[in-house]
Amino acid sequence: MRLAAFKGNTQLKAGRLAQARDTLTAALDALPAGEGKQRTVVLGDLAAVEVAQKRPEGACARGEEAFDQLAVTWYATGMARIREVRSALQPWADEAYVRHLDDRLYGWHTTLNAFRR
Repeated sequence: MRLAAFKGNTQLKAGRLAQARDTLTAALDALPAGEGKQRTVVLGDLAAVEVAQKRPEGACARGEEAFDQLAVTWYATGMARIREVRSALQPWADEAYVRHLDDRLYGWHTTLNAFRR
């Protein structure tokens, strides 16, 4: 499962977006319930695939899923993936779904969770 997640990230970075989506989706589906940290990373990578395919709303939806998991299982690497996605969403910064992601990214609850870990 971790190897599949790494493979999906490599495909993403190589620009093989359809393959990355398939690989990452399969890795996400195969994750055991206790793998919250890895779940945030895979969700972040899936959000990056959405941005790369010019689907900002889908990227934000995956980002929201990652924030839901981060609220349960904090992981700095997962948060870093979401920050990268948010940077890539800059062309759509005025859209409501991006502003909502910003609220979660820069919200007080997220900050407190980061300090608690």
